[in-house]
Amino acid sequence: MKNGFLPHGLMIECVIYQLPAPTTERPHGYKYRLYCGDSKGCCLVHYDNETGKGDQVHRQGQEYPYPFVSLARLLADLDHDVDQVVPENPHE
Repeated sequence: MKNGFLPHGLMIECVIYQLPAPTTERPHGYKYRLYCGDSKGCCLVHYDNETGKGDQVHRQGQEYPYPFVSLARLLADLDHDVDQVVPENPHE
């Protein structure tokens, strides 16, 4: 998945840092922020692991724990969620 714009003014931003070593809060060794929102600043899907909150996903204004398995799975889950919010016909 690349950062950029999707149909209907949606945007994707993915920021992933590999830490020098795993930590108690980030045993997988990554700090990340994956975002999909519209041009008005409305967040549609957001994955992150904010300090003190752990791995989480935000969907439709709700926050849920996210069971981190791997970086590849995280990106696949974001792709899946984005597919759910992007209209099928980009010319509508």
